[in-house]
Amino acid sequence: MAASAATPGASAGSGATPAGPSPALCERACDLLNQRLAECIDLQMQCKQAHWNVRGANFIALHELFDDINGAVEDYVDLVAERVMQLGGVAEGTLGSVVAGTSLPPYPPCGSEATRHLQALATALSTFGSGVRRGIDEMTQLGDAASADILTEILRGIDKWLWFVEAHLPARAAPASA
Repeated sequence: MAASAATPGASAGSGATPAGPSPALCERACDLLNQRLAECIDLQMQCKQAHWNVRGANFIALHELFDDINGAVEDYVDLVAERVMQLGGVAEGTLGSVVAGTSLPPYPPCGSEATRHLQALATALSTFGSGVRRGIDEMTQLGDAASADILTEILRGIDKWLWFVEAHLPARAAPASA
């Protein structure tokens, strides 16, 4: 994915902070953040898929859990997209960008079976968490502490949501956490 149509590091209309990161760092950081953005938007849609379609004895608990996860992930989408903008890039959040940029496995056909939705969402959360961990390492190597901090905040939430989802699965059905 291209980082942006604008010059990274030079926010349109606001000017770049003189002591801010270099344009080269901003461009690389925007590329990496847009990868996480694609995955984050994909994760949000997978949460809604589970939320809309789950049924069964634990319907209300899972319906609300999936909606809570979706709300948190929506906030993560905003954090990542806004960080791209702070760095002078363009947040690539279109459907085409998401499809091209996500590394999450496609959401499997689950019907309305709760356990299958839980397994699918646990897999998506675990995969996303692994990508966020890589992103933290990459941002740290770039020297972009602010982006690494944002990703760390997101990772704390993802780890919590994965724990909540896996708590509903029988021990043998839970995927290995990232």
